[in-house]
Amino acid sequence: MPDRCEVLPGDAVVARRGGGLLWVDAPGSPALVAALHACLGITGPGADRVLAAVAGQVSSLASGTASFALVLADTSGGAGTGVALWSGKGAPAVDGVPVSGSSVEGCTLASGFALGQTLYVGPGQAAPQVPPGVAYDLVEGTVPGSGATLQLAAAAPSSSAAVPASSPSSSPFSAPSDAGFGSAREPLDASRADSGEQTAFWRPEAQAAAPVLRFDDGMVVTVDEDLVLGRRPDNHELVTTGSARPVPIADTQNVLSSAHAALQRAGREVSLVDLGSLNGTHVAGPEATEWTQLEPGVAHPLADGDRLLLGWTVITFEQPQD
Repeated sequence: MPDRCEVLPGDAVVARRGGGLLWVDAPGSPALVAALHACLGITGPGADRVLAAVAGQVSSLASGTASFALVLADTSGGAGTGVALWSGKGAPAVDGVPVSGSSVEGCTLASGFALGQTLYVGPGQAAPQVPPGVAYDLVEGTVPGSGATLQLAAAAPSSSAAVPASSPSSSPFSAPSDAGFGSAREPLDASRADSGEQTAFWRPEAQAAAPVLRFDDGMVVTVDEDLVLGRRPDNHELVTTGSARPVPIADTQNVLSSAHAALQRAGREVSLVDLGSLNGTHVAGPEATEWTQLEPGVAHPLADGDRLLLGWTVITFEQPQD
C-alpha cells in the first residue's frame, strides 16, 4: 500500500512529491515558496548541499519572517531515511519525536535520519486524528493546510519513489512565483492514485486558465476535466470508464448520494448535472437569495461566482477571466 499524506486544515501551504513533504507559512513571500517547491525535485547525495544553499537565501527571500519545513524522504527500497531543512515553527517530527539537526544560516538541517512509521511536518504536534474531509493522498500538487502527516507503515511502490537527483549547479531559486512543483516533470502515473481518496489539486499558475471549485471547508479542486462529486464517487460509470475524475466529499450527516452530481466541460463552458441524487442538487447565482433545484440528468451551465449546494456542502464555482 502506498504511503499516505494527511493534510491538516489551515492557511499555510502543504505539498508532497513522491516521498517529499513541504510546509510553508510565509505570507508575502511567493519567492520562498517557489524556491522550496523547486527543491522537491532534488534528492540523492547532493540534497543536503542544495538545501543548505536554500537556507542561505532565506533571509533575502522571506525578509526573516518565513517558517517552513522541507523533508526529502527516500522511501524507495525500504530505505526509510530523510534529509530535512526547516526554520521557525515548521519542525518535522518522526513518530512524535522532533528531528534534531545542525544550524545552517539561521535554519536547521538534518540528514540521514530514520523515517519510522509516521513523519509529521508543520507547526506544533500532529493532530491525533485528522477531521473528516481533509485527508488526501497527495502525489503531486499543493493544498492549503497547517501541517501534513506522511504515513510510512508500508514501503512506497517504485512508481511513487522520489525523482532522480538533479544537478546542484542549476539554481532552484529561479522560479519567478509560486508556480507549484513538478509542473515540468513527467506525467502522473494513474496507478499511483489507487488507494483511499483521490488527490485534490491546487495549481495556482500552472492551471490558472482552468476554473476551480472552492469548497466551504477550504478545499480547492481544479476543473481540468469532467468530475463526479459525492460520498463515494469512485464506482460511478463515468469514473470507472475513465471519462471523469472522482471528488469524494466528507458527509458526516449522511445526506449525500454516493455519486451525487457531475461537472462536465465543453471548451471553457462547465455544466453541473444532478446524477439522480436522493436529496437533490441545488444552484444559486452570486447575488441570489434562494436555491434552485436541478432536474436530474439536465445539464445546467455555470457562471463565475455560482454557488452549488450538495447536501450541506456549499461550493463556489470560479471561472478565470480571459
